Amino acid sequence: MLEFQNISKIYQSKNKQVVGVDNVSLTIHKGDIFGIVGYSGAGKSSLLRCVNLLERPTSGKVLIDGVDLTKLSSSRLRTARLKIGMIFQHFYLISQKTVGENVAFALRAAKTPKDKIESRVNELLEMVGLTDKKDVYPGQLSGGQKQRVGIARALANNPSILLCDEATSALDPKTTLSILRLLKKINKQLGITIVLITHEMDVVKEICNRMAIMQDGRVIEEGHVYDIFAQPKEPLTQEFINSVVSFDIPSEILKDVKGQIIKILFKGEVAGEGVISDTMQRFDVKGNFLHGTIEYIQERPLGIFIMELKGGQAAVKEAIGYMEQRGAIVEVVESV
Repeated sequence: MLEFQNISKIYQSKNKQVVGVDNVSLTIHKGDIFGIVGYSGAGKSSLLRCVNLLERPTSGKVLIDGVDLTKLSSSRLRTARLKIGMIFQHFYLISQKTVGENVAFALRAAKTPKDKIESRVNELLEMVGLTDKKDVYPGQLSGGQKQRVGIARALANNPSILLCDEATSALDPKTTLSILRLLKKINKQLGITIVLITHEMDVVKEICNRMAIMQDGRVIEEGHVYDIFAQPKEPLTQEFINSVVSFDIPSEILKDVKGQIIKILFKGEVAGEGVISDTMQRFDVKGNFLHGTIEYIQERPLGIFIMELKGGQAAVKEAIGYMEQRGAIVEVVESV
């Protein structure tokens, strides 16, 4: 388990202090794929680098399985860092070394016995799907292949935590998806805790089970990804989610709306039920769909629909009450 306890990181310049991380407390459980989301300058990179003390916190504690890394001696910290792998946006491979040599470099740095390096390199390259690239140089690889080398290198010393610093930001969407699926497979097969920072909600939606939103060095919202997508509380969180699931309705359409506009949220199994059609049949109301989708987050359906509901005031109220009884969450967006 990884815990941040009241972590602050303050950078000192000649004229002023800049707060990078502002009193953040988070608990990331073993086996989580935890996303930290925020725009540039939010503090997410500074917080991530506090995990392995590449950035030493100004105050607070970083605990891994109950051990406070900020209290360790230099030698014990070096040993602890071997169990924290890290992959980067720009790969940072050694161009003069082959793929196999790049992975072996991490093993040699950890003083792995020479007779075990070759077999471990082969095992890692097979895991990331690059067995046939062992003797190729980084310059001959695609961006996705370079990142796979980075992942193999990060896994070399059997880490318990894998840190991903905008690991897919330099990749095209198709390659991004393949890398995310690889990380998900690694998490499932090896039980490694993954902490990734990103400004892309598609990344979080694809593989994370829990997440935190950062703004101005603080965590403003955290929880299970499904719950946050379903009912975001903070305006910034809503902004991020709207980048993935947008429900902007053209003003031209709204001009013709005569009834009440409602937003209907179906969580879990309710998303697959015919709640809306049952409502239309049961009550003296008519519905007109304006927008809608069913998203799958952590393999659970999340249905979001915006519709115009027309009928008498009492009938509309009864219809909304019925949908809520069936497990839907209904929000009145606008009355016309």
